Amino acid sequence: MIRHALASDAVAIGRLWGQLVAYHQALDTAMPRATPDGPMRYGRNLSDCMSDSHTQVFVAEEEGRVVGYVLGVVVDLMPDMFEQQAGGFLADIYVEADSRRKGHGRALVRALTDWFRQKGLRHYEWHVPASNPGAVAFWHRMGGTPWQLRMRAELGEPES
Repeated sequence: MIRHALASDAVAIGRLWGQLVAYHQALDTAMPRATPDGPMRYGRNLSDCMSDSHTQVFVAEEEGRVVGYVLGVVVDLMPDMFEQQAGGFLADIYVEADSRRKGHGRALVRALTDWFRQKGLRHYEWHVPASNPGAVAFWHRMGGTPWQLRMRAELGEPES
């Protein structure tokens, strides 16, 4: 079942976020690690922004237990010297490993994209780690196409 997140879901969503960060770290050690209190802080921050009309969080439940979530926001990603066009940004999505391949991810995305449409948006964006081929394949199945390539280079230690 997919539903709007409630403030009472903050701890469960924080736990899922911690799993998401650990999963990304296991795929690529260049991905940032969570602080020890990161999941609690993430859940609290999410709870604080649930009343924001430009933010939406949905959760997937199995037998009353939160097993996945998606976070989306309405944003203007263009600097003001460009014509402005608000869009959606899918900030985070995660489904626990034992609950995957049951349609939760697709249903979470559908709920969020329906909300984006209700907000009058015509497109949405997201980031997907290149080191996560399963996620890349999922997003292709969801209609995503590569648009920009985000790159990174290590600078090494600062010079003294």
